[in-house]
Amino acid sequence: MTFSEKLQKARKNKKLTQVQLAEQVGVTARCIQNYEMGARYPKRDILARICKTLGVRIETLVGSDDFFGIVEAEDGAAGVASAKELLSCAGALFAGGELSDEDKDKVMLALQNIYWKEKARSMQSGGNGSGK
Repeated sequence: MTFSEKLQKARKNKKLTQVQLAEQVGVTARCIQNYEMGARYPKRDILARICKTLGVRIETLVGSDDFFGIVEAEDGAAGVASAKELLSCAGALFAGGELSDEDKDKVMLALQNIYWKEKARSMQSGGNGSGK
């Protein structure tokens, strides 16, 4: 199920119209229409407000297939290119790199630690936990 389908389902479960959701989130109804048509993704702060309004977790609406759409909404094409490069390097490191399995585990643990540290920092600064 795509982000747009999940969003529409969550909105209907709360018995809200697109206009009502837009008003509560602080965006235009056209924004919600674009999200539900799959034409656009919301920026992280808007996504956090949508989730809060609908009473769902971000993970409920956003799957791994939506990752690049969210990155592009927030950081544009350059952000997508950076994310793809990072994933490509990580894939090479884990798939055919010269690291031992033990070292791969250490790298993965370090990445997780960085992620959780940045998420906590973002939450403390009033963010939505996305690291921005």
